[in-house]
Amino acid sequence: MKVVVYAGSEFLTGDDLATALLEYSESLGAAHAAHIVEIPVREPDGSTVGATFLVGPASQIVVKDAPLSGAELSAPDVVAQLQSLTREQRPVMRVASDSGEGLNWGEEF
Repeated sequence: MKVVVYAGSEFLTGDDLATALLEYSESLGAAHAAHIVEIPVREPDGSTVGATFLVGPASQIVVKDAPLSGAELSAPDVVAQLQSLTREQRPVMRVASDSGEGLNWGEEF
């Protein structure tokens, strides 16, 4: 589990969710853009709620390890959506290889 520190508050969430939030925030910062996203977080009573973040160039987000209390918070659909949004922010470039064939970044090879 991870604790996301944002705007002076702490939010307990899963490792994959915290990583996806950081990566998307970084890609928005590089693009000089901002976006509102929601991720699930665990409340002190153990319930799960959505937390909404404004992420972009001015975001100051810190992620730190948290002791695991209960099951890891997981939301594969939210992680996939954030990863897709991150990829949209990063340009695809074509680079020629030694053989003269190009590789497309973002493509599996």
